[in-house]
Amino acid sequence: MLRAHRYGVLSTLSKKFDGYPFGSIIPYLVDHDGSLLILISTLAEHTKNIAHDARVSLISHDQRDPHIQTQGRVTVVGDAQQEPDREQVGLRYLRYFPETRTYFAMHDFSFYRIHPIAVRFIGGFGKIHWVDMENYAVEPYPLTGQESDVIAHMNTDHQDTMRNYCQHFHQYAALDVAMLGMDLDGFDVRADDKIFRFEFAQPVMDAQQARAALVEMARAAKQ
Repeated sequence: MLRAHRYGVLSTLSKKFDGYPFGSIIPYLVDHDGSLLILISTLAEHTKNIAHDARVSLISHDQRDPHIQTQGRVTVVGDAQQEPDREQVGLRYLRYFPETRTYFAMHDFSFYRIHPIAVRFIGGFGKIHWVDMENYAVEPYPLTGQESDVIAHMNTDHQDTMRNYCQHFHQYAALDVAMLGMDLDGFDVRADDKIFRFEFAQPVMDAQQARAALVEMARAAKQ
């Protein structure tokens, strides 16, 4: 659910108002390991708060669902730290949020990584629990370093396949498609002005397993 969503409410502890919660609407990207990446300005109030106290939370929900009380949502509690590998992180982040390229070029914008320490899931009435962090944690896996090659291959050679994915799994007839990212849980495709999430049936750890999963999904889409 976190990977499928694109923005949420970031809550920081106010430096100016002695620890009172301060909320901000902010885009985020879930990285391969389950941590959350945000791009924020040193001038922003939430950045000043993080510099003073790194403890934060972020809640995300299905922005397409108007039934706010019954839809699924997730709250991540964690610590925010400035990400030192700005250029490498930017390559992935800008595929998902190309509109932030101007901000990325500014020196006062930096990436921060939220390392989760607790996750709260609400799936509707009676479906509320804290997630076991051992189940949420992701160990390093080869696909992390192979992702760019897989994306380049799909975007160069398999445009029609991705259109079929959009039609079959999301009932959307896409014209312009591009794969944005892939992780062990699934992958994301920009279809015209929309972004669709596609989930793998089983976790995918490397490019070979990814290829097998994509081929199987292509067969299902054709059928």
